Amino acid sequence: MSTIFKQIIDREIPAEIVYEDDYCLAFKDINPQAPVHILVIPKKEIASVAHAKDEDKEILGHLMVKSAEIARTFGIEESGYRLVTNVNNDAGQSVYHIHFHLLGGRKMNWPPG
Repeated sequence: MSTIFKQIIDREIPAEIVYEDDYCLAFKDINPQAPVHILVIPKKEIASVAHAKDEDKEILGHLMVKSAEIARTFGIEESGYRLVTNVNNDAGQSVYHIHFHLLGGRKMNWPPG
């Protein structure tokens, strides 16, 4: 069975998409933890950072660059934002398709807990 993110890529389930190109897709989180909470995912299925291979370097770099562009689009570049990926259960990963949480629009605390 495919992940919910693969189903979004394949348009089997809806999402509020804010950016898309040949390599990635970005959409609003359905349970936002900040005023801006966007998920940035590769179209290639990679379970997590722990599963990334040397051949994935280009796509992972692409996700980082596009995340910064999306932050600018949402007007949070100057105030700041957090870009987070969770790896496995103890870190809170619930969908095993690598994704970056782009969070901004409010003051972030540290440690994130």
